[in-house]
Amino acid sequence: MRPALLVLTLRRLGVMVCLATALLQGLGEARGQTDPFTALKRPGHVAFMRHADAPGAPGDPAGFRLGDCASQRNLSEAGRAQARRTAAALERQQVAFDLVLTSPWCRCRETALIVTGQEAEPLDALSNLVGRQEQRATQLAALRAYLGRLAPSARVLFVTHGIVIAGLVGITPAQGEIVVVRRGEDGAAIIAARLLID
Repeated sequence: MRPALLVLTLRRLGVMVCLATALLQGLGEARGQTDPFTALKRPGHVAFMRHADAPGAPGDPAGFRLGDCASQRNLSEAGRAQARRTAAALERQQVAFDLVLTSPWCRCRETALIVTGQEAEPLDALSNLVGRQEQRATQLAALRAYLGRLAPSARVLFVTHGIVIAGLVGITPAQGEIVVVRRGEDGAAIIAARLLID
């Protein structure tokens, strides 16, 4: 094969490899297979975390009170250990948050504290919806409005309940799972990646 033809063939091959790589990467991202740590560092992305393991039926015991953690479902020791492992993984990957917001429920507040080492700010729009379905439309609208007002560079962790994340993005994460979302127009939340530290 002549040298000029060989160079041309190699160039074409290189272009094809680059195109194939870009295509595969694009397909992976479309399927939510982006590396979650990479996604967490991108502008326009935020994290929604379901509280860590809290045994018991969905919701809380009858007569629970928000100001009394003893009346609620709370984290198990396994849940606390899972939250510590998540904290360690985020630290290893140098993922930090400018703002940490939480549901007022104790299991979410404790998860946020363990994962970030700081007290989180309660946000009513992250409140549990189990047994409060009449609040669903109003609460999710408030959450989308909040997302729509965030600065593009804001790095935010929202700690909430599976039912809230399901209402926002259409999937119910495991306890302790982080769903990284890309913020679209009008506060839309598009799944970019998922992270579960067992």
